[in-house]
Amino acid sequence: MGGETDTEEVPGIPRLALRPKEAARAIGIGERKLWEITADRKSGIPHVRLGKAIVYPVEDLRRWLAERAKNRKA
Repeated sequence: MGGETDTEEVPGIPRLALRPKEAARAIGIGERKLWEITADRKSGIPHVRLGKAIVYPVEDLRRWLAERAKNRKA
């Protein structure tokens, strides 16, 4: 459809979740590191498995990162 990819935003529709590559880029780490964090159940990184795909809910990811930043300062 017009050269669109699954990572392009649709005008007027907010992104609810990010694919792993996008999530890693958004939080400033490599995709491999993101997989390590995701595999570590203690990390608490918010993710949802949809069949074989894993997505990272945007708002939950923001809260998770803010909480970790806050805890580092304490």
